Amino acid sequence: MEVEEFGFDLPQEQIALRPASRRDGSRLFVLLEGKTEHRHFYDLPEYLGKGDLLLINDSRVLPVRLLGRKETGGLLEVVLVRKIAGGDAAEENGGGETWEALYRGRYSGVLKVSGELSLEFSGRDREVKVICKGGLLQALERCGQMPLPPYIKRRPDEADKERYQTVYAEKEDLCRQGHGSIAAPTAGLHFTGALLEAISGKGVRVRKLKLHVGRGTFMPVKSSRVEDHRMESEHFEFDRGLAEEIKDIRAGGGKVYAVGTTTTRAIESYFSGAYLPDGEDVFSAGGKTEKVRGSTDIFIYPGYRFRAVDRLVTNFHLPRSTPLMLAAAMAGRGRLLEAYNAAISSGYRFFSYGDAMLLEGAKERF
Repeated sequence: MEVEEFGFDLPQEQIALRPASRRDGSRLFVLLEGKTEHRHFYDLPEYLGKGDLLLINDSRVLPVRLLGRKETGGLLEVVLVRKIAGGDAAEENGGGETWEALYRGRYSGVLKVSGELSLEFSGRDREVKVICKGGLLQALERCGQMPLPPYIKRRPDEADKERYQTVYAEKEDLCRQGHGSIAAPTAGLHFTGALLEAISGKGVRVRKLKLHVGRGTFMPVKSSRVEDHRMESEHFEFDRGLAEEIKDIRAGGGKVYAVGTTTTRAIESYFSGAYLPDGEDVFSAGGKTEKVRGSTDIFIYPGYRFRAVDRLVTNFHLPRSTPLMLAAAMAGRGRLLEAYNAAISSGYRFFSYGDAMLLEGAKERF
């Protein structure tokens, strides 16, 4: 299967640079078996019913986009991806942690971000040592910016710290674990607390998992054939009882709705066995494992058989991207691209801050 089969042309003006004025006010393109509808996101509860399950990714986006000054006086922008080694900077008070990082070019030396935070570059590709005089998360909140994707052609601002974050994002200090997301699980950005309450009020079970979004989700496909692409691993975890609950829901005739491609990849990784346990299971007092934890590099594209997810709530994705291919695996490539062209003609807004879709698995998905 050729990567170019997942291309489409999008007018530049339809790339959303800012979110809708209200979270659930974005448009919703509904593509279910036998019908296409143009709705708004606040209409989503109409499509769920008693006995269904809504699965969301509550990983928190960290403000890891840092701008610092080199020893030579020049500026360099760095995005921290994940902790590789080292103790807790908050406790070691300057002891330092090694983080994977994204930045342009090569640099060896110290980058001063603020009076409390600096980065040491050893010359190793994509590695920096983080030196922090206090809690790293607190320092990031003060001097970091949200890691908006590069197609949003503007600087992040304070409003992004709220809107480029789901209302249900986990609030724990993920920096201590070396986890957290460097991009938002964007399908979840449309939800409000009131909308989730309306869905729960219909007898729908709302359940959470975590997949910490890293390079794997948005890494571009550089091969010409889809099958030759390899994803980078990302960490996920969820309560062990969730798997049995999903089995019960589907056995009882209910549907599992996954909010976003990251949510889908996490739960499908478990059900398909395409993950590596990380050996850090959490046990209850009775000795039973409470959490499933692992890393996954699962790549879902047309031809994949979904084992847990029946319907997908998702945004409009970049051409030739892996999230687009996952959506095509759910709806069918031709059917999905026809919907994309219809959305473009109807003025929908695209990508992270854009509008949303509701997809159902097609009988024929190739």
